[in-house]
Amino acid sequence: MHFPTTNHWSTVKRILRYLKGTISYGLLVQQNSSPVLHADATFNTLTAFSDADWAGCPDDRRSTGGYAIYLGTNLVSWSARKQKTVSRSSTESEYKALADAIAELTWLQTLLQELHVPIQTVPTLWCDNLGATYLSANPVFHARTKHVEVDFHFVREKVAKRQLSVQFISTDDQIADVFTKPLPSQRFLNLRSKLRVASRP
Repeated sequence: MHFPTTNHWSTVKRILRYLKGTISYGLLVQQNSSPVLHADATFNTLTAFSDADWAGCPDDRRSTGGYAIYLGTNLVSWSARKQKTVSRSSTESEYKALADAIAELTWLQTLLQELHVPIQTVPTLWCDNLGATYLSANPVFHARTKHVEVDFHFVREKVAKRQLSVQFISTDDQIADVFTKPLPSQRFLNLRSKLRVASRP
């Protein structure tokens, strides 16, 4: 950033305060943990949650996309990053986040196969945008979505081959919200616990 403002400095200080207050926190990973996700989770299932804000960056109006991927109920991969291009709709920004999550899911499936870890069911990816959910299952390419054509074909191919399932989830239950937007304290703490982030005993 070439010209940081006082708002940027305030944000940096807030991040540093958060990091100082959570220095003893880490991921809780258990072999047989109780299901805390929305779907029934056994150890050998992959479940993902993807989300995006839309034009959330006030400087360049790019969206932030994020995902959380679980093996059973243990968080094994996550990401939150600004998207490379400006999205013209919330569906587009959500679909870009969906494609990023699916790319990571595909890599994890390959890794687990190489490690001889059987996956019992087709992975499920939960998305809180109906437009992106419908687009993933709809073989008709819409002119309004031409600018996301590569992501469209990538996601659509995985769904058509039944290599994964994309399902709608309400925003209230969307775990990946924690990566993409500022949240009230109580909601943040609730989602952080669903990520299985906890203080060391």
